Amino acid sequence: MPPLNSEGLKDRFARWSRGQDGKEQNMSENTTLTPEQEAAHEAAQAEAGNTNESHAELEQLRGERDQLASQLLQSQDRLARLQAEFDNARKREAKERQDARDYTVQQTVEPFLGVMDNFALALNSKGDAAQLRTGVELILKQMEDALRNLNVQPVATVGEEFDPRVHEALGSIETLEHPDHSVLEEIRRGYKLRDKLLRPALVRIAINPAQKSE
Repeated sequence: MPPLNSEGLKDRFARWSRGQDGKEQNMSENTTLTPEQEAAHEAAQAEAGNTNESHAELEQLRGERDQLASQLLQSQDRLARLQAEFDNARKREAKERQDARDYTVQQTVEPFLGVMDNFALALNSKGDAAQLRTGVELILKQMEDALRNLNVQPVATVGEEFDPRVHEALGSIETLEHPDHSVLEEIRRGYKLRDKLLRPALVRIAINPAQKSE
């Protein structure tokens, strides 16, 4: 075999390189996929696409979840404020009602405090029966004045015609001297608050046989 000079080596290396390139090109052109491989390749691509879509949907759902959570917190905070305002309003309303009741009781009780003081003085009095009676009569008048100042008036009875709206008959007395069904005796006094009946008067009425009752 004759020795190769440098020019010969270069020529052989060039032919060898062209042969290798041809082989690789032929292998690339001759490489084909089976139907199973194509199906697997398409499935892999579809799965990759689905994964991307699922990731996008997941991110969207997370965003919606965060938004709903924020709205829930805002609603809870607003509900708590409304509950606090309702409780405060209820407490204020209850206090106002209690203050109104206390004022009414105060205005009602004050006139009778002097009456109670006079009763205590009468009990401690060393006077005779006549003096004690006079003192009780004064106390009764003081109490009537206190009731009058509260617009409480006694129901008219003796001499009036029996009125079932304000009188309650506990008995009758037969007589020819008084009109039939007129009130002859007051057993218990009745009272009215303006036009409202607080309690009826207990009375006895006249029965006059000589007169016809209507």
